[in-house]
Amino acid sequence: MGAGGVTAFGEKTLRRTKTDRRRSFGAWFTDTGWRHVIAWIAIVFALFPLLYILSVSLNPIGTLTGSNQLFRTIDISNYVRLFNSPDIPYGRWYVNSLIIAVITSVFTVLLCALGAYAFSRMRFKGRRFGLATLLVLQMFPQLLAITAIFLLMIQIGDVFPAIGLGTHAGLIMIYLGGALGVNTFLMYGFFNTVPTAIDEAAKIDGAGHARVFFTIMLPLVMPILIVIGLLTFIGIIGEFAIASVILTDPNQQTVAIGLFQLVSGFMSQNWGIFAAGAVLAALPVMVFFLVSQKYIAGGLTAGSVK
Repeated sequence: MGAGGVTAFGEKTLRRTKTDRRRSFGAWFTDTGWRHVIAWIAIVFALFPLLYILSVSLNPIGTLTGSNQLFRTIDISNYVRLFNSPDIPYGRWYVNSLIIAVITSVFTVLLCALGAYAFSRMRFKGRRFGLATLLVLQMFPQLLAITAIFLLMIQIGDVFPAIGLGTHAGLIMIYLGGALGVNTFLMYGFFNTVPTAIDEAAKIDGAGHARVFFTIMLPLVMPILIVIGLLTFIGIIGEFAIASVILTDPNQQTVAIGLFQLVSGFMSQNWGIFAAGAVLAALPVMVFFLVSQKYIAGGLTAGSVK
């Protein structure tokens, strides 16, 4: 074969390779490429509000209309005013929110775990009815009973002032009153995935229910405990309705109530400080989520497989 034949063969091979590449890209896009496009659109859609609120927090103007251009001005004066202004006890609000959220999350996880263990491992009369009741009760949120809760807290405060109206302990008790429900049912499904042979072996060795629960079951179901704790922590940090009714003392209020007061006035709205406070309030949730994210997928899905 001459040099011309080799050149023509090489050109044909090159054209065929380019055609195969174009076809392979089209096949790739049809198969999986469109999913990447949708994923990036979803990422941009989710990140834009976060970038916007961060931009507002760094804008000293304090208005939303002046922050249409992202990061046009970068200034930390709003963050400084949060902690230096005598009219804005943000540090106290922040600590109050963390205390209430952490205590509520810990006891919610404990109560739900105890209830789920009882429903999963014990057989007693009314067991199925109890599970169904927990689910039905979740159809009626605590907000529907806010008037009754308010009147009840006033009466409790007359007898036990430490857990009455305007106290953190009283608010935590209210939150714990609605802790059982979907969380218990979710844990119940997870507990069912643990083989009962483990319990039986421990009981043969002389272990009681308390020892089995605390030393064997809890380490095995750690993913669902982390998930329930995370969901509860997020919900309590941002809860406003019940906390605004119970916490009447400004020094006892949480971040959600305090930030709402910054923008509730018609002539005293400062969205820059509000945005700065919201960014800082999201930091504990973000840290908790990043630390526990390896447990989240397993905690949410393992209970559904039986």
